[in-house]
Amino acid sequence: MTAVNDNFFEKVYAVVRQIPYGRVTSYGAIAKALGAARSARMVGWAMNAAHGKDDVPAHRVVNRNGLLSGKHHFEGTNLMQQLLESEGIKVKNNQVVDFKKVLWEPEVQF
Repeated sequence: MTAVNDNFFEKVYAVVRQIPYGRVTSYGAIAKALGAARSARMVGWAMNAAHGKDDVPAHRVVNRNGLLSGKHHFEGTNLMQQLLESEGIKVKNNQVVDFKKVLWEPEVQF
């Protein structure tokens, strides 16, 4: 990783740490808050690199349709879903139920 990526990743983690318990946000919403609206994929890469960062609630980040697109990066078969359900978020067929109701839009950071 380059210093630019490291800095962007840390900004992503700062936003993810703000996601309230029982809420989710999307890769694109994080990118938009960071002034990088076309960088949702980079946010995904940052989330993939978040392994071992216990203070980053990566399970609360889903795709723009509420799909648990990052679930294969969690240990076990359904850990991401279990973590979300433990916070009261309903998941069916790998998708957040009532996604718009539990969607958290981060404040613009830049």
